[in-house]
Amino acid sequence: MHSNDAQVLVLTVLADGPLHGYAINTAIEELTGSRLGPGSLYGALSRLEARELIAPTDQPAEPGERHRTMRITDTGRHQLRAELQQMARISAAGLRALGLGPA
Repeated sequence: MHSNDAQVLVLTVLADGPLHGYAINTAIEELTGSRLGPGSLYGALSRLEARELIAPTDQPAEPGERHRTMRITDTGRHQLRAELQQMARISAAGLRALGLGPA
C-alpha cells in the first residue's frame, strides 16, 4: 500500500470521530478487510500530524495508556474531501474505460 493510501484511510476513519492507533487500525480493517502494518499506520499518523491534518485530542490518555487519541483537523477534512473527490473522478474514468460505468 502506498503511504498516501494509508494517510487517506486514517483521515477517512478519523472523519467519523477521534480514535487512538489501535482503534484507527480496527476501523480501517472494518472498512477495507485488512489492517495496516505498524510501520504504515504510525508512519501515516506521524506524517499527518506533521502536516497538521490530525492532532491529539485535548483528552488526556487513560492512566497507564501509551496511545494518544487523535482527531482530524479542519485542514484535514478539507484535504480528505479533495483527495476523495479526485479518487471519485479517477474511479469514474476507469469504470467508463472498462465499459462498466455511464458513458
